[in-house]
Amino acid sequence: MTVSYYPGCTLKTKARNLEDAALASVRALGLEMTELPRWNCCGAVHGLADDNLLLKVAPVRDLVRAKEAGSTKLVTLCSMCYNTLARANEMMRDDEDKRHTINLFMDEEQDYAGEVEVLHFLTFLEEEVGWDALRDKVVVPLSGLKVAPYYGCTLTRPAEVSIDERPLVPTIMARFLEALGAEPVDSHEATTCCGSFQVLANPEVALKHTRHILAASRDSGADVVALSCPLCEFNMGARQKDLIAVEPDWAEVPTLYFTQLLAIALGLGPEVCRTELNQAVARGLLADKNLITESS
Repeated sequence: MTVSYYPGCTLKTKARNLEDAALASVRALGLEMTELPRWNCCGAVHGLADDNLLLKVAPVRDLVRAKEAGSTKLVTLCSMCYNTLARANEMMRDDEDKRHTINLFMDEEQDYAGEVEVLHFLTFLEEEVGWDALRDKVVVPLSGLKVAPYYGCTLTRPAEVSIDERPLVPTIMARFLEALGAEPVDSHEATTCCGSFQVLANPEVALKHTRHILAASRDSGADVVALSCPLCEFNMGARQKDLIAVEPDWAEVPTLYFTQLLAIALGLGPEVCRTELNQAVARGLLADKNLITESS
């Protein structure tokens, strides 16, 4: 079985802490993923207009690359990329008219009909390792760390591409965290949108969403929020400084990528996790829990 890996644009720049931690963990777990050759931006969002198939060309072209590489599976880390690729794949598999139009448009590419399975990294871990086996590979259990899983709006919507069979009340990330020794805590905002691209046109709206989600996580008793999306990390992690600017008494809530928690639990060290790209409060939390050193 050949498994291709699609990184997406942001993981090579602002979200190296999401990618580096994941790839180091893949090696430590004895898994194999090959980065997709000649990949392009997936478009970052799944276009909803029925009459604008041009937006589907970018993700389909990546799927064609995976097929050309002989892959049966294409794994993603970014939840936005996952959603975009998975929905484009579903369209090419199930909609004959749109499939025909896209394949005609890409006349220099192989025809594509949904032959490659698109997986989020969490699903890949569940299928290829399993939570019991992952638990056995943990070197540094995340004992005493209370984590609020955050799925956002693209890992479980629409239901057809949800990474969990229960899209309204997903548990896959909680099961992953339990395998690492952490204590997952429920938050009623776990699948609420962080504000997404509203941060560009209406930043105050996105900030309002961010506050609700972070407050709910803190109220649930969480020490940290686990994310899988660079845009969610920007809105909920980096932009907390903007929240403090308008609400000086706001106590900053730490955020980390789920892959960073995986790498730490596997004993790979903070240099692999690129914790310098996270909030200082997140690094402080990990140090307080004796999961990294203060200087990391």
